[in-house]
Amino acid sequence: MIEQQSRGVNNINLVTPTMYVYQIIEAIKIARKNGLKIPIIYNTNSYENISTIRALNGYIDVYLPDLKYYSDEIAIKYSKAPNYFKISTEAIKEMYKQVGEPIFDENGIIKKGVIIRHLILPNHIQNTEHILKWIKDTFDNKVYVSMMAQYFPTYKAKNDDKLNRKISTREYKKVENYMYTLGIENGYMQDLGKHEEEFVPIFDLRNV
Repeated sequence: MIEQQSRGVNNINLVTPTMYVYQIIEAIKIARKNGLKIPIIYNTNSYENISTIRALNGYIDVYLPDLKYYSDEIAIKYSKAPNYFKISTEAIKEMYKQVGEPIFDENGIIKKGVIIRHLILPNHIQNTEHILKWIKDTFDNKVYVSMMAQYFPTYKAKNDDKLNRKISTREYKKVENYMYTLGIENGYMQDLGKHEEEFVPIFDLRNV
C-alpha cells in the first residue's frame, strides 16, 4: 500500500476482499503507522455478513458495493444467493452509516462515501427499477449510483432465454428515464457499448 501511494495512485482498491478482511485490517493498521494517507476502497458484491462490515468501521473510506437483485427468485436462479436483497441492503446501510455522504477532492476524486453499482440485465428492467427506487427512498441523493450497461451473455447465459442477449437501446432509455423520474441526481449511466466481450480474457489455463 505504501509503495502504491509513492507511485501517486488515488486510492487502494480492495476487490472482492471478504475472505481476507481480518488480515486486511491488520495491514491497514501497519500501513497507516507508516504514512498511508490515501483512501481505502472496499469493492464488494454486497452479499456480506453484516458483522464483517462492522469490523471494517474506521478502516474503509469508500464503499463500492454492487446491488444486483431485488427479486429473491432471480438472485437464486442466477447467483444461488438466497435472501440477496435483504442481506445486501443491510450491509449497504451499515456502509453508509460508517462513511456518510460523499466527499470529493479538488480534482473530483472521491475521498469518502458510498457508490452503489447496478448491472442492468436484459428482460429484467423491473428488477432495476425496484433497485433504483430502494436507493432513492433509503438514501435520497446521499450516495452515488453507477448504472452499468456492459452486460453480455457468456457461458450458460447464452442458453437462457432471458439473458442470451445484451440490453437493448429501448431498455437502456427506459432505465435512464426512470432515474430522471425518481430525481436521482448523483448517478452515472454507462454508455451502451457494442464490443464488451472483446475486453474479456481467454481463460484457457495456458501458462498456468
